[in-house]
Amino acid sequence: MSYPLRFCLQSSIIKQIQLSFLSTRCNSTETPRKITTHYTIHPRDKDERWKDVNMERYTEEYDVAIVGGGPDILFYSLVLDVPGLSAAIKLKQLAAQQSKELRVCVIEKASTFGAHTLSGACIETRALDELIPDWKEKGAPLNNPVTKDRFYYLTKNSAIPIPIFKGLPMYNHGNYIVRLGKLIGWLGEQAEAAGVEMYPATAASEILYHDDGSVKGIATNDVGIAKDGSPKDSFARGMELHAKYTIFSEGCHGHLSKQLLRKFDLRKNCTPQSYGIGLKEMWEVDKSKHEPGLVLHTAGWPMDTHTYGGSFVYHIVDNDQPLVVVGYVVALDYKNPYLNPYKEFQRFKTHPKIRPLFENGKRIGYGARALNEGSHTAMKSGIVAAESIFDLLSKPTTDSKTKGIEPVDYENRIKNSWIWKELYSVRNFRPSANTPLGIFGAIFYGALHFVLRGKEPFTLKHEIPDHACLKEAKDCTPIEYPKPDNVVSFDLLSSVSLTNTNHDKDEPPHLTLKDDSVPTSVNLAIYDGPEQRFCPAGVYEYVENDSGQRQLQINAQNCIHCKTCDIKDPRQNINWVTPQGGEGPAYNGM
Repeated sequence: MSYPLRFCLQSSIIKQIQLSFLSTRCNSTETPRKITTHYTIHPRDKDERWKDVNMERYTEEYDVAIVGGGPDILFYSLVLDVPGLSAAIKLKQLAAQQSKELRVCVIEKASTFGAHTLSGACIETRALDELIPDWKEKGAPLNNPVTKDRFYYLTKNSAIPIPIFKGLPMYNHGNYIVRLGKLIGWLGEQAEAAGVEMYPATAASEILYHDDGSVKGIATNDVGIAKDGSPKDSFARGMELHAKYTIFSEGCHGHLSKQLLRKFDLRKNCTPQSYGIGLKEMWEVDKSKHEPGLVLHTAGWPMDTHTYGGSFVYHIVDNDQPLVVVGYVVALDYKNPYLNPYKEFQRFKTHPKIRPLFENGKRIGYGARALNEGSHTAMKSGIVAAESIFDLLSKPTTDSKTKGIEPVDYENRIKNSWIWKELYSVRNFRPSANTPLGIFGAIFYGALHFVLRGKEPFTLKHEIPDHACLKEAKDCTPIEYPKPDNVVSFDLLSSVSLTNTNHDKDEPPHLTLKDDSVPTSVNLAIYDGPEQRFCPAGVYEYVENDSGQRQLQINAQNCIHCKTCDIKDPRQNINWVTPQGGEGPAYNGM
């Protein structure tokens, strides 16, 4: 997938006085109210209300269990981005070739496969050609080949064209613009036809371990729990899925994957992962302004030169509709706590080069998702994962030192595939924007990359975790954003309504806090509550209580499962856990 990528002195003094006042109030002796009721923070074995509840679970045995049907994966005990459905299909293909019985399941928390998927998306088909060579005959929803590439550097009022040459990551000729949710839905159909057991609307909530500490499988979520954390009369325990191999394909910063990263120290000797938040809308536009097959990217305005961000604008035809998918990506290592990615996206659409495209058009979709910066080779790595696992399953014995079997050859296979060469060649693109030159450093590096063909003898690094990059509010200037005009720019809640998000209002909020006091004592007092700005769905809100004090309110029903809060929270106090299966957004081919 391709991604692009003052106030006066008096106001400043007033803001510092306000922050000082908030800090004084937050250090009061008043007992903080209980915000988090989830059992991951308040264990049930210490709660009298759960004393007599039957906690037994039904168990199913599989050869391979895959958590998530989206484009990304982590798999025990090596961690790489892999798509679960590609791995599932390849496993069944290999089994069919050898007339071998193989039980494979895919567990997906969305109501249907693809309902939580959101991406640009412009893809190359090399991996799909390998997995399903006759995908055209089978009706894969790839109907919009790229016909034009454009790239602009934006200032506030102008657009400076930057040439795109073959060999640059922005060069997309030969690729396809797709509605990725529809492609995932189609892949789900192919997996089911191949004999994969599919579990949509089922959330994997817990990792199960053997007594030697190796992964045994997963447990699905319980249902029938009240908002205060107590069992309802309708309480039902989830089930356990045991497997010889478990693949975690949850997407960026997955709830279970991040636990494995910590438990097995899988990022040891690695630089911190770099993340971005991608916001996207779908529009039906005036046919006279539509250019089927056009791929347009921008850098520059509205970001300053030291904040990494950029846009994508893709023109497609779907069911004879002239559609444009437009999105904005903001790297989550931004420093100013007053930056609001959603409002930056809305402001971007008002640029004189961009605005005319959407005038007289109709906005029909909105969504947002955190993303791992820099990788678009997931499908092939899923194929490699399946091949690594199948080879071990085909052996009559194993020399594994643990009950959970590790496919140790996976890493070598990745390094010997075209994935490694491709990713290595573009390793410096994202960190090149972190030099003193900012975005101009990335542009200059792009030219160097073209000359050296990705063989430069140095590696730039992303040294600081994204959550540690925020400056204190007292050291930053608030950003004044224009009000929505309801023509090309819109308020947040009207956008969230387009996501078709749904959660049971009487269940524990799945946005949990490790310490309920941190939002007011740290986030509000020091950073002026950045979670109310970096969340693209209005989940976090500071409201006044009866005593006139501001406190955090979590509107969990709004959550569109983007995971940005879990990544960007400055004290890493927010822990996103899965709600009941089938909940969250219901994107229509985003």
